[in-house]
Amino acid sequence: MKPIDVVLVLVVAVILAISIRRFVDMATGTRGCCGGAKKTAGKQFRARTVEDTDEAHYPYRANLEIGGMSCERCAENVTRALDSVDGTWATVSLADGSAQVRSTSPIDEGAYRKVIEEAGYWLAGME
Repeated sequence: MKPIDVVLVLVVAVILAISIRRFVDMATGTRGCCGGAKKTAGKQFRARTVEDTDEAHYPYRANLEIGGMSCERCAENVTRALDSVDGTWATVSLADGSAQVRSTSPIDEGAYRKVIEEAGYWLAGME
């Protein structure tokens, strides 16, 4: 085998090793899904179907500004996190970095802040 062949094999092996490591980090939550930056692992919330989508049944509303979302996967996880709060139906917009929350009980900022932070993002504002 020629020396150039050995070098090429080594380069391909290094690229493959880096790719596998990156995939494992993203799958385990130690690396962000988009930008690739290391992050603290956020909880992946399970999808929950909101059965009642009649807005008239949700007398309480809030608009949340969410920090740290960079892709649709992030927005989906924030939606699942907010929907995990009892009596909540959330719609998250990646473009605006916001979430519209509808609730059957008075808005509990602490509960929403907690699940957003558990998911690996932050509540930047609320109105």
